[in-house]
Amino acid sequence: MKALRTFVTALRALRRNVTRAALTTLGIMIGVGAVIAMMEIGQGSSAAIQRTVSSMGANNLMIFPGSSSAGGVSFGSGSVVTLTPEDAEAIANDCPAVRSAAPVVQTRTQLVYGGKNWVPQIYGTTPDFLDVRNWSVAEGEMFTERDVRNTSKVCLLGETVVREMFPPGESPLGKEIRINNVSFRVIGTLAPKGASMMGSDQDDLVMAPWTSIKYRVSRSSLSRGNASAAAPSSGGTSGSVNTLSNLYPSSGVQLYPEQSASQAANNPMPVRFTNIDQIVVSAQGPDQIDAAIAQITDVLRERHRLRAGENDDFVVRNMTEFTNALTGTTQLMTRLLLSVALISLIVGGVGIMNIMLVSVTERTREIGLRMAVGARARDILRQFLTEAVVLSLLGGTIGILLGIGGSALVRLLLKWPTESSPAAVLAAFVVSATVGVVFGYYPAWKASRLDPIEALRYE
Repeated sequence: MKALRTFVTALRALRRNVTRAALTTLGIMIGVGAVIAMMEIGQGSSAAIQRTVSSMGANNLMIFPGSSSAGGVSFGSGSVVTLTPEDAEAIANDCPAVRSAAPVVQTRTQLVYGGKNWVPQIYGTTPDFLDVRNWSVAEGEMFTERDVRNTSKVCLLGETVVREMFPPGESPLGKEIRINNVSFRVIGTLAPKGASMMGSDQDDLVMAPWTSIKYRVSRSSLSRGNASAAAPSSGGTSGSVNTLSNLYPSSGVQLYPEQSASQAANNPMPVRFTNIDQIVVSAQGPDQIDAAIAQITDVLRERHRLRAGENDDFVVRNMTEFTNALTGTTQLMTRLLLSVALISLIVGGVGIMNIMLVSVTERTREIGLRMAVGARARDILRQFLTEAVVLSLLGGTIGILLGIGGSALVRLLLKWPTESSPAAVLAAFVVSATVGVVFGYYPAWKASRLDPIEALRYE
C-alpha cells in the first residue's frame, strides 16, 4: 500500500512539468530504440549470412571411404570400399544431431543433346540431397525414391548445363539427353547456386538417381575422370573373332561375346555389395556439427563392426573453420553496433541524473516540509528513486516501439534482412529500469540527506 502511495506521489510530481519529463526521457527513448533496431538488424544479417553459408555447404559434413595401404604405401581416400547406401539411411535415422543424409555416386562423362555436347559433374543421389544442400528446384520436379529403386533414367540439370546445352529460351523439360550413350529424360532444373567456397561452379551439374548413375553410367567407384573417354567403341565385339583353333592363345578364350556398352547399360547387374563414393550430411544447426560427427562415427563403427582401438575405415570432413570465421565476423559487427547503441543509453541516464538533481534543488522546501510532518529519509529516497525509474521505464517503452518500427522501416525501404528479437526487447526493458535506478539513486540519496530545518529555510 505504501509503495502504491509512493508511486502516485511520484506521478503527481512528474505531471507538474510534462515538457521537462518528456525531454528527459528522450535520451532513454533514443538509446533503447537504437539498441532494439541494431539488435534486430544484426540478428537479421547474421541469419542471412548463416543461410548463405549453409547454401554453400559450410554447414554440411562429407563422409568418404577410408584408405588402404600395402608395403607401407597408402593408396589414398576411397581406395577401400566401405560406404553403402544403408550407411546413409542409418545416419539419417539414428543420429539426432543430423537433419538429413544422402548417398552420392560421382562421375564425369560426356553429355549429348542434338549437335551439342558438354562434360559436367554428374551426381547420383537421392531426393534428400536437396535438403542437405538447401537447394531448390527452379522448374519441374525432383525425382522420387521410387525412381531410385527402379533405376529410372531421369535427371535434373544445373543452370550452367542448361545454358550450354539448350538454345536460349528453350525449356529442357521432357527432353532426352544422352549421358555416356545412355538416354535420360530431363524432369527438372535446379535453382542457380553460384560458385562454391572453393570457386568451382556448382551449377555445372547433372543430378540423377544414384542407382541409375551407378549401374547404367559409371559402373565403377569414384569415377571422377571422364568416363566417356574410356567407353568402348561403337563397334562392340565385332572387331574380334572368338576361335578355338589357336593352340597357344595370348589371351583367355571367350566362348561367348561380351556385352556392348548399350547392352550393359540396358541390363544392369547390381552387385551384392553396393558401394558409394561419399555421403553428404546436414547437421541440425551449426552448433550441432561436433555432436553430429561424434554420432556418425559411433553409428558407422558399429555398422562396420570395428573393434575398440581399430582405426576408422571412413573419413568425416567439415567446413567448421569457414563457418566460424563468418560467424565470428557477424558477432563482432553485432557487438560493435550494440556498443554504439549502449552509449546512447548512458547519455540518457546522465540526462535523468541531471534533471533529477535540478528537481531536488527546486523542491528543497517541499522535501523539508514532508520531513517536518513525519516523512523519513527512506520515504524521500523511495519517492525520488521511483520518479527516476518511471521516467526511465516510460522512455524505454516508447524506445522499444520506436526500435521495432525503425527495423520494420529498414526492412521495407532498404530491403535489409531483420529478425525480431524478444530477448532484446526484454533486455532493453531491464536495462532502462537499471539506468533509472543507477542514475537516479544519487539525486534521491541527496534529497533524503537534506536537513529539514535548512530545507524549510531554503529560498
